[in-house]
Amino acid sequence: MDQKIIKIHDKEFAPFIPFAKIDQAVSRIAGQMNTELHDKNPLFVAVLNGSFMFASDLFHKLEFPCEITFVKLASYSGTQSTKTVRQLIGIDEDIVGRNIVIIEDIIDSGLTIERVLAQMQMIGAADIKIATLLYKPNAFKGSYAIDYIGLEIGNDFIVGYGLDYDKQGRNFKDIYKIVE
Repeated sequence: MDQKIIKIHDKEFAPFIPFAKIDQAVSRIAGQMNTELHDKNPLFVAVLNGSFMFASDLFHKLEFPCEITFVKLASYSGTQSTKTVRQLIGIDEDIVGRNIVIIEDIIDSGLTIERVLAQMQMIGAADIKIATLLYKPNAFKGSYAIDYIGLEIGNDFIVGYGLDYDKQGRNFKDIYKIVE
């Protein structure tokens, strides 16, 4: 991991989680899924934009029949959650009776996934599991279970590996945290 501070817009970010550790977490989640979902033919629903790297790396490690689709939601402005979730691109697959796995890059308050979960339940998914690369237990306000967690982190604002600060920083292979 490059040990230097990076600057995005007006903020500085320090190295936090190297790609090797991210890859280990993704491999562990894939291993669990290969055991638990091998006979379910699940539909993975990746939440854009942030989860695209995690979804791609995870998908390469799955060893069973499955499909993937994407939804696009927005809940952040700058470094703060707006507490409102806007749907920009919705589900266009038939999910009635399907086994669904929602893929998220990070779960902090849990509002985004709560909205997706409610929508999937309303449409009639048979079973819904949730997978997140990163989880902030101290920020979580949801009342649902998270089935697959890559890494637990504190409440730091982070960028890299798909996560952004005002649309920048997603391209970094490693994850960086804000320098306050």
